[in-house]
Amino acid sequence: MKKVLSTVLVFTLVVLQVFSFASCKASEKEKHSAHYFDYFDTATTIIGYTQTEEEFNEICNEITSLLNEYHRLFTIYNRYDNLNNLVTINDLVDGKHQVVKVDSRIIEMLLFAKDMYKKTDGKVNVAMGSVLSIWHIYRNEGKDNPEKAQLPPVKKLEEASKHTDIDDLIIDEKNSTVYLADPAMLLDVGAVAKGYAVEKVCQYLEEKGVSDFLLNVGGNIRSIGYAGAEDSPWKVGIENPDTENEEKPYIEFLKIAGESVVTSGSYQRFYVVNGENYHHIIDPKTLMPGTNYKSVSVITNDSGLGDAFSTALFLMSYEEGKKLVENTENIEAMWVMPDGEQIYSSGFNGYT
Repeated sequence: MKKVLSTVLVFTLVVLQVFSFASCKASEKEKHSAHYFDYFDTATTIIGYTQTEEEFNEICNEITSLLNEYHRLFTIYNRYDNLNNLVTINDLVDGKHQVVKVDSRIIEMLLFAKDMYKKTDGKVNVAMGSVLSIWHIYRNEGKDNPEKAQLPPVKKLEEASKHTDIDDLIIDEKNSTVYLADPAMLLDVGAVAKGYAVEKVCQYLEEKGVSDFLLNVGGNIRSIGYAGAEDSPWKVGIENPDTENEEKPYIEFLKIAGESVVTSGSYQRFYVVNGENYHHIIDPKTLMPGTNYKSVSVITNDSGLGDAFSTALFLMSYEEGKKLVENTENIEAMWVMPDGEQIYSSGFNGYT
């Protein structure tokens, strides 16, 4: 969840550009689209096939209302009147965190985050806020004043890393409360919250019988049904991490119907120090940006899982990541190596 500097910047940060194609049967429905900049500090695009524009607008209103609710609950930057959110959980009172009663959706998201911590061997850790907040400050300062850009001091990062034990995140499901036992600990749910929210919104729509819709929230894509007809899957392009290659803006095109596609990459959010790019995906072990790949893309039927796994795979060795993917149901991945080579999981080509 990041600050949007401008409309142009937002679109450069979107990982995947969405395309759609449909057979002649799609003419029975009209294609509509809408764009927003109000949720999770990024760009949101909604595409849908409906009988009328009024129907499309009604569904969009439901989608944006839900996205707004999740954004307000999961943000670590903004406070809202009469609402306990992650900012409230991170707050200190007399030098200590408080037991905070929260909406059940926060409880469910944090439980999901703890599960992702276990499944990714700690690569996805929402308790790393103390470390990530330091990088956030230095990255923003480096962008605002490029000539003065600096790396965070190693000792400062190491000291912060002492306060990232996820077991200090105490969740009481019965009473719907959250408590951070370590006063120096902070939550940062950037690796899970957006994808989790998108998945919950899409599940709600599916339960209501909505179909033929696609959401793209900051590059986190989730499709519901087809692109207007059952024989017309959605087509999404995976952006080339070599952003200077104008002749090849996309390196793969995927066909999906009900799945989610998420990409994590070193080219998305970064700043430059002494001619080197330092991006936002921080390895919990090295406390530095991961360097194994240019990008990792994940296809799965759960957008929250896709969000978490794309981050985790980006920080794992290829051997470790491949093993995780092959041992997890309903997930495929593509790794783009530093030299540009593309490596695929066993079932990835089934979507091309």
